[in-house]
Amino acid sequence: MRRIVNLPGFAGAVLSCVLLFAQVPPSVLDVPATHTADISQIIVGVSNVQSGPSRSLGQNLLRGSAAYFDYVNERGGVYGRKISIRLKDDKYEPDPAVQNTDDLIEKENAFFLFDYVGTPTLTRILPLLKYYEGQKIVNVAPFTGADPQRKPPYDKFVFNIRASYREETRALVRYLYDQGHRRIGYLGQADAYGKSGEIGVTNALAELNLKPVEAVSYRRNQPFEADMTTQVNILHEADVDAVIAVGVYGPCGAFIRDARMAEWNVPVANVSFVGAEALLDELTRASKAAGKDLTTNLINSQVVPSSGDKSYPLVVDYRAHLAPENYGSVTLEGWLNAVVVTEALERAGPSPSREDFIRAMESLHGWDPGLGISLEFSSGNHQGLHRVWLTRTENGRWVPAKTREETR
Repeated sequence: MRRIVNLPGFAGAVLSCVLLFAQVPPSVLDVPATHTADISQIIVGVSNVQSGPSRSLGQNLLRGSAAYFDYVNERGGVYGRKISIRLKDDKYEPDPAVQNTDDLIEKENAFFLFDYVGTPTLTRILPLLKYYEGQKIVNVAPFTGADPQRKPPYDKFVFNIRASYREETRALVRYLYDQGHRRIGYLGQADAYGKSGEIGVTNALAELNLKPVEAVSYRRNQPFEADMTTQVNILHEADVDAVIAVGVYGPCGAFIRDARMAEWNVPVANVSFVGAEALLDELTRASKAAGKDLTTNLINSQVVPSSGDKSYPLVVDYRAHLAPENYGSVTLEGWLNAVVVTEALERAGPSPSREDFIRAMESLHGWDPGLGISLEFSSGNHQGLHRVWLTRTENGRWVPAKTREETR
């Protein structure tokens, strides 16, 4: 049974705005008004969340990407051309994302689109990509594991680097099942993102002859200060023994806070999009105010390894170019995204067309970006990676969580 709590009302169209985020290197963001592929600038078009309750996701994703692009530019760029980001804030809302995307294609002449954040925004711009099919504009490395851009007719317009939500939720379900949990409940955002996660959880449980005991939701863009006691009470009264949450750090953190304050200490597992570091930051601050540790018994799936795991060459390079206070899964994913597209730009040649860039992205099949695993891109497959890592909280920190297979 699914119960919807705090469904969103109709959101009117919002005018897009250009945000030059102060903490992103200025040399990356300072770009000219026009662009062609064979002059001094490679314009990368980004529309993501830079303001509002979920701003940390877009800011940190772009911080990681911009750090790598800045590193490339300091070394002379790609065939002498600098990589420049044209950034627009969509506030994690679909209408401005559509307007921003149209502007990036029509007015900014972006070479490709990059680092979009979220299912509700990306799914709304997919028809726009099909509309502009003749211009060969593609969206690379969106921060979402949803299905629509992974299936026809839109899969050819998007290159997904990260694993899907189906793969993340399956890993979480298997982990909780191996820990002995059978009455799993679901918390999700009341939109396409939450629905995608719910489908993944339901399918993974069905493989084990189970189904969600109860499901609740919350409206998009709720802050950490939101009251989530209704959702907590519904799941608690249903005798749920573990919760899988598919949401953002603010409301998911509020749910955890209210559950722990009610002395309900069941495991709560989130997918990567939650923003694990931002989630833990919110709960750590709330723990100090409450005089109670609210960070216990949390699990998170990730599509990159721990930012502290120096066994990965990608992580070593990343840590050498970001300040320690910026280490985390989201900035690492942004760094990975930039590493991949830069390799494609190198392969595309000194004066590439958009078609050359697409072919270069598809040529990355078998190439390892520094993770010990190879990308699977090809002309018929725009899904790069399938690996999922798990983490859990220990003494107020995220640490690797071993699966049953890893402990054998």
